[in-house]
Amino acid sequence: MTDSIGATGLKQRIVVGVSGATGIVYAVQLLRRLREVDVESHLVVSKAGDLTRTYETPLSMQQLRALADVNYRVGDVSAAISSGSFKTMGMIIAPCSMRTLAEIAMGMSSSLLTRAADVTLKERRKLVLLPRETPLHAGHLRNMLAVTEMGGIVMPPVPAFYLKPATIDDLVDHTVCRVLDLFGIDVPGVKRWGE
Repeated sequence: MTDSIGATGLKQRIVVGVSGATGIVYAVQLLRRLREVDVESHLVVSKAGDLTRTYETPLSMQQLRALADVNYRVGDVSAAISSGSFKTMGMIIAPCSMRTLAEIAMGMSSSLLTRAADVTLKERRKLVLLPRETPLHAGHLRNMLAVTEMGGIVMPPVPAFYLKPATIDDLVDHTVCRVLDLFGIDVPGVKRWGE
């Protein structure tokens, strides 16, 4: 179990963003894992992300929101996560659409989702994006490079078959746990190479 109180004495918090790309299952598992390790989750879902939820899961919006500790409306650009003074460990956007990636790469904020990502970068906190698109054209790659040059981490959810996963859930969970590794959050029971 991770100690949920950081060096500043504040509870550890991570912002979770969901955009309209396929793969909302990553966000669902991420929220579950954050709860297990007692890290406070702050959720913002784009309109397209909510639409994707209806296609890809049996969860209602209320059920998805119940997985998070705090929820925000995507249009509420005055929310706590839109300010750098609101302390977080960083932000994860899972899945991350190419539109969301492009807005972040260009420093544009048309919603709370992209404003929170911009704040994360300007405050030099970790921003991890799980882009879901293939194949990629040069514009996608340029945007990924731009985000990387600004300090973000682009982490496409690539399956790890060397672990011999038995289910899709195993593949999803491995990716989610690797994302949490980037924040120094150790999830109990994770299978690792060589262990």
